[in-house]
Amino acid sequence: MEAFKLKTLADLLDASDERVELIDGEIVQRPMARMEHGLAQHRASVELGPFDRPSGPGGWWIASEVSVHYSAHQCPTHDLAGWRKERLPERPRGVVEIVPDWVCEIVSPGHERKDTLTLFLLLQRQQVSYYWLIWPEERSLVAWQLDGGSYRVIASVAAPGPDERKMRIPPFDAVEIDLGYILGD
Repeated sequence: MEAFKLKTLADLLDASDERVELIDGEIVQRPMARMEHGLAQHRASVELGPFDRPSGPGGWWIASEVSVHYSAHQCPTHDLAGWRKERLPERPRGVVEIVPDWVCEIVSPGHERKDTLTLFLLLQRQQVSYYWLIWPEERSLVAWQLDGGSYRVIASVAAPGPDERKMRIPPFDAVEIDLGYILGD
């Protein structure tokens, strides 16, 4: 019987399929892109665009579909990730080896465990300051902030009504974010 060998970044880079990521030492298929997922990801990126522009509040490198190599057996591809320019003045390139300051995942049906548990625990261990999850089908968002080594909820919105449509959510609380737009109004 052959022992199970944990995969590494080298194995991931050798993979013939580009829609894979390295999670807990396994190369796993990423979910098929759905319209709801793509719209939520695009709209979140649009809403956060001012933070990536010198003319806005600035101060961030924000990217979609970026692979982050956290450790020997962990290299997920995040739907959205951001790094503060004060901490990382030069734009990251390639597979990023520097822990982001913020990650946002769009939860895909059948892959909930990865986003809500596996990545949640990985990002908490890696001290990613903010973690957002968006469920496009349920039109909801939950945002966590690292507090003493553990995440605590800082925002939770489900099917935002008129009073919740625009919110300021850290770390992007310098501007109001239109959650109705992101969540599919």
